[in-house]
Parts: sequence; structure tokens; C-alpha cells
Amino acid sequence: MTTAALFLRLAALLGGTGVALGAFAAHGLRGRLSPDRLAAFETGARYQLLHAVALLAVVALLARLDARAPATPWLARAAWCWTAGTVLFSGSLYLLALTGVRWLGAITPLGGAGFIAGWGLLLFAAARLR
Repeated sequence: MTTAALFLRLAALLGGTGVALGAFAAHGLRGRLSPDRLAAFETGARYQLLHAVALLAVVALLARLDARAPATPWLARAAWCWTAGTVLFSGSLYLLALTGVRWLGAITPLGGAGFIAGWGLLLFAAARLR
């Protein structure tokens, strides 16, 4: 499987589940969770969807580049950071909202760091495009 195909699958998975979880928050959790916990859940879904779209942009770039292009490994690294960031950031917010276990909030910044690292790596990749 090519790198582009892998990230296309991940983008589809994160995008589809992000929409489903956002709808679940809007229709299944409203009135069942406190406003703060519902907002945390919705934040997780929003960041998940945003980074699913970012993964699609990486897929489009990878499809246009030669596999040996200097930017290619940096694009893949950015995509991996966004994927890990989504699991940690959004996943911890979902669990925090559903369980109320507050220590899960300590995981969220690790996911945020993954998001930031991914955007930095995208900048690094852009510097290698010709």
C-alpha cells in the first residue's frame, strides 16, 4: 500500500467517525452531559474533522509528488503527527466528556503538541518543494 493510500484511508476513517461523533454529541448527548463536558466533546470532534481534512491535503500532495521528492517523508511525518494528535487530543476529550475522569485532561495537551508538530513538519515539507 502506498503512503498516499494509507493516509487516504486514515482521513476517511477520521472524517467519518468525526462526523458520527459530532452528530452523536448534538443529538445523543445534549441534555445528558453538562454544558462544559458537551463542549469538550464537540471540541474533540471539531479538531478531528479539521485534521482529517489536513490529511486529505497531504494525500493530494503525495499523489502529485514523486515518491523520492525531498518533501515526501516530511509530509508523511506531518500526517502521522496529526493522526497521533487526533487519537490523543480528541480521544482524551471524548473520554473526559463521557466519564468525567479529570486526569484524562492531562493527555489532551500531548495531542495538541502532535497537532502543532504536524503543522511544523508541513512547513518543513513546504520548504523542500520546488
